[in-house]
Amino acid sequence: MLFYVNIYVDISTKIVNKYIVKNGIIVNKYIVKMEFKMNKSKKLIRQQLEARLNKFRPLLSISIPHRGWIRAIRDALGMSGRQLADRVGITKQWMSSIEKQELTGAATLTTMRRIGESMDCIFIYCFVPRTSLEQTVRDQARKVASRRLSQASQTMSLEEQALSKQENKRVFSDMIEKLVDELPSNLWN
Repeated sequence: MLFYVNIYVDISTKIVNKYIVKNGIIVNKYIVKMEFKMNKSKKLIRQQLEARLNKFRPLLSISIPHRGWIRAIRDALGMSGRQLADRVGITKQWMSSIEKQELTGAATLTTMRRIGESMDCIFIYCFVPRTSLEQTVRDQARKVASRRLSQASQTMSLEEQALSKQENKRVFSDMIEKLVDELPSNLWN
């Protein structure tokens, strides 16, 4: 009396059918909905990063001072350009140039960190998503699914196998979910 467990996976619906077979006869069948580890980890990583980035969301409403952060902090500390330049170990002219570079976006991260440290500040560098990472992935998946479905619909129409509007919506929704879950390497092509 041998028991065998065969697992068949329907990737499109993430349904796993587990069959217990005894002497070639199906004794029992279990249907389990599961998330695949790789997909789960990508989604979990995205969620964890999202939680960290959400702490920076309040900073989106803060505008850059018209003369830049270096100048604003320096003025608030009552520090002259010469004094800051001396602390950083550069000339006053170079400090003036760096303040201008900050305004144009040409100052390097290393320079900004160094100047921040010289003013007892921490330079923070971060990307904060306009919406959320999840929404950005969904929007891209929607574009890809729309393009793919359009191509498939044309072919099916020519072969007189067009889907109904309801079927089209379901297929479109399923395609988006599959793309979001799997994050294929060509999602951003």
